[in-house]
Amino acid sequence: MPKTINIRVTTMDAELQFSINPNTTGQQLYEEVVGMVGLREVWYFGLLYTDTKGFHTWLKFNKKVTAQDIKKESPIQFRFRAKFYPEDVAEELIQDITQKLFFMQVKEAILTDEVYCPPESAVLLASYAVQAKFGDFDKETHRNGYLAQEHLLPKRVLDQHKLSKEQWEQRVQTWHEEHRAISKEDAMLEYLKISQDLEMYGVNFFEIKNRKGTELWLGVDALGLNIYEKEDRLTPKIGFPWSEIRNVSFSDKKFSIKPIDKKAPDFVFYAPRIRMNKRILALSMGNHELYMRRRKPDSIEVQQMKTKAKEERLQKQLERAQLENEKRKREAMEREKEQMEREKKDLMLRLYEFEETTKKAERDLQEQLERAACLEEERRRVEMDAARLEAERQAALLAKEELARQAEIQLESHERLAAELAEYTAKIALLEEAKRTQEEEAENWQSRARVVEEDLLKTREELHMVMAAPAAPPSSDSSHSSHSDHEENEENNSYSAELHQQDIHDHRQEEDRITEAEKNKRIKEQLMSLSEELAQTRDDTRKTQNDLLHTENVRAGRDKYKTLRQIRMGNTKQRVDEFEAL
Repeated sequence: MPKTINIRVTTMDAELQFSINPNTTGQQLYEEVVGMVGLREVWYFGLLYTDTKGFHTWLKFNKKVTAQDIKKESPIQFRFRAKFYPEDVAEELIQDITQKLFFMQVKEAILTDEVYCPPESAVLLASYAVQAKFGDFDKETHRNGYLAQEHLLPKRVLDQHKLSKEQWEQRVQTWHEEHRAISKEDAMLEYLKISQDLEMYGVNFFEIKNRKGTELWLGVDALGLNIYEKEDRLTPKIGFPWSEIRNVSFSDKKFSIKPIDKKAPDFVFYAPRIRMNKRILALSMGNHELYMRRRKPDSIEVQQMKTKAKEERLQKQLERAQLENEKRKREAMEREKEQMEREKKDLMLRLYEFEETTKKAERDLQEQLERAACLEEERRRVEMDAARLEAERQAALLAKEELARQAEIQLESHERLAAELAEYTAKIALLEEAKRTQEEEAENWQSRARVVEEDLLKTREELHMVMAAPAAPPSSDSSHSSHSDHEENEENNSYSAELHQQDIHDHRQEEDRITEAEKNKRIKEQLMSLSEELAQTRDDTRKTQNDLLHTENVRAGRDKYKTLRQIRMGNTKQRVDEFEAL
């Protein structure tokens, strides 16, 4: 046997390498792993391997690693996974690393459809996963295509809707933008709070039969044992909480559960393989122990862990608040700078418009001055013509007078003078007519000149008012179980564990729980909005059996906890009898 054995442990986001000696126990190896991971909530996790017969098996801590049914390979392969689940992640998970490990494992189970998730919940969960990875949406950093390489949704959801990859990414981005100011750690916790309400979350399923040989599923989880019909792993039919169970045991393929109620018969079922019964027993013991622990006061270790975690989260909140405050200040400065730039551009534009208005007014004034000059020149010409005509008229009058005088003197030449007089009289008439015409024209030009002068004065007044008007001031804009040890008996393949029901402090009725969507109005509205939106693109012909079962549960008003309350109604004997009748 080699002096050292190579071990490879795969966590959800890393590979760890170890070298152990042949005498190393499962507990010692596990302690090395959690020490390297930095985990203190060690009771939830375990090391999973594939045994020589191809079955997934949890490493036993009380045995040597080399004494277990492990494949002879180098390195020996283990997976570090959650073995037990909390009842309420928000109340029970203490360390950020614990939340992160659960988040990654649950996300993988949902994306691979190991845990059924309806489409609207899948999209909302994807947006929280994106927030947990990228932080707040930033349009400058998170440009189109930033989700192209991300595995966002189960293939089943993608196949059931007539949407392109880009359209899915846009929908996830829209909800990513809604999660602004949620820290990455809180985004993971929100993801888990919604996920824990899924019907298959945290349930280990085993194929069993009752005494009649009916094929059924046994579900083992944090709250107890549930029985499912073969075609429906979403809606359990019968439930037994851990508080009703006193002893679990099996012999060969027969598994017996002894209730605390002495009037109730043993709950008996059969598994196809003995090693399956061993796994059922181990999971039952572990889940029962945690169930009882939750209902007692926290140990000193847990109290210290919670205090430290609270201090660390408070410190992170203070740091985030400080960073957010600095970010807001930077954004305010950027907005103020942008506002000043906008105001500067606005003033420059107004100055340009003012200069253009001034130039236009000056051009209009120049044109009017030129028109006025032309009219003044025309007026002077008309006046000169009028003066010339007046002079000619005066000369004609003088000539007329002279002729008249001569006519008086020269009576003898009356006829000739009369003719000349008539000629001059006619000429005078023409000149008077011309004078009248010229006077009318002069009056017309004078009227037009007065209009031009009035326009010129008005233009000068408007120009003076434009040049004298002060610039408008810039606008201001104000700137978000304890159980007995059991030994393996290779001869009779029989194991038994007594599940002692210790005194329980502050017992919580898990049957009274409601889903996160019922508690949180915002989550409920988001899911309703997504459901209505996706209904328009859904291809109902591609619904799976689980989709149909979920739709029927929604239609009937059932959810995980309402179903749990229903299947635990009646006493233990009635439920055992119901199981036998299936």
